[in-house]
Amino acid sequence: MRAARLLQILLILQNRGRQTSVQLAEELEVATRTILRDVDAMTEAGLPIIVHQGNGGGIELGFNYRTRLTGLAQDEAAALGLILTADTPMVSALGLENAAKRAQAKLIESLPDKTRLAVKTVTEQFTLNRSTAVDDPRVRAMSLAVRAGTVVRLRFATPDELSIHPIELMLDDTDWSVRDDDTQSLIPLADWGRLNISSIAFQKKAPG
Repeated sequence: MRAARLLQILLILQNRGRQTSVQLAEELEVATRTILRDVDAMTEAGLPIIVHQGNGGGIELGFNYRTRLTGLAQDEAAALGLILTADTPMVSALGLENAAKRAQAKLIESLPDKTRLAVKTVTEQFTLNRSTAVDDPRVRAMSLAVRAGTVVRLRFATPDELSIHPIELMLDDTDWSVRDDDTQSLIPLADWGRLNISSIAFQKKAPG
């Protein structure tokens, strides 16, 4: 938790310039004394943190220090990928689709290798074609199975039970669907029935 807060302080100082300890405390929802301890820890770690005392003072990075966006947890990288690639009706309505694609490509390219790979992976696993979502707990369960690459049993414990290898979760103008790697067919949410999320991993088939 503290490591994530230290990284956030670093990024705030980098992107916004000088900040007071009160501003940082309000942003991160911690006590001012916590910010001061964090600043001491960052200084001890060798980061060029400069603290200005008195009126107009504050905390800033020295020597034009810059850092790339590192330290993202796996779920944070996945969330970032979905944010960057999700279809946004407002962008289309304003005729900014091409600009959005260019900006998306630049942002993804600016990420460190590990984070960029995580973003690329999640954009291949999930497809969103509208801005609304279906509030069904099975969707979240299926998304976890897609990300983990584990076998799922649809219509569990019924004569029509079906075992699938889910590789893509899609939301279109009608409903959610999941793509089975074995058959490449899309199975709509209405046909899922009760789910059983297995811990058994499967190997995704090679393209072609």
